[in-house]
Amino acid sequence: MIQLKDVVNFFEYEKIRDERRHRVIELKARRRVEVGPYLSFVFENRETLLFQIQEMCRAERIVDDAKVQEEIDVYGALLPGPRELSATLFIEIADKDQIKPVLDRFMGIDTGRHVWFELGGGITVPGTFEAGHSDEEKGKLAAVHFVRFAFSPDAVRAFREGDVDLVVDHPAARARARLSAEAKAELQADLAP
Repeated sequence: MIQLKDVVNFFEYEKIRDERRHRVIELKARRRVEVGPYLSFVFENRETLLFQIQEMCRAERIVDDAKVQEEIDVYGALLPGPRELSATLFIEIADKDQIKPVLDRFMGIDTGRHVWFELGGGITVPGTFEAGHSDEEKGKLAAVHFVRFAFSPDAVRAFREGDVDLVVDHPAARARARLSAEAKAELQADLAP
């Protein structure tokens, strides 16, 4: 949980920003999993989300407690709960001329069962996307999505004991990525009771 008292006013934040920014960049690198040529999942935790709140308050010069609380409410909703992982999914497209065609191909990735963890013993943990990031009727898909993975106690055990793959099965991308030991350790800490 992130509370108002956890957010430093932006004047004080400026004094510690470089050190915190450096630390969170390193943390996010360990928590990033790339699946296929376009998809990157950055698994969020309290530190990554508090950084996002601080950066928004800094960028927008937010000082009013009610406005800061609004930022906390938005980003705090992304905090993983017990036995849960929460990720920001980025559809990353380097060539600006390819943005619309690639996003069009990924339409529907945030609906149905297209993203999951595959664990030892045949256990799968499906991703559930936050609604409101695509509009199929208008043919619009956001390049950023939020996805949660809710683990049973058996799935947590399988995560800890064996290999872990993040799988995408969508017409635009059929790929899997085995979590590195470093990424697995980071995420396993999130799943620990």
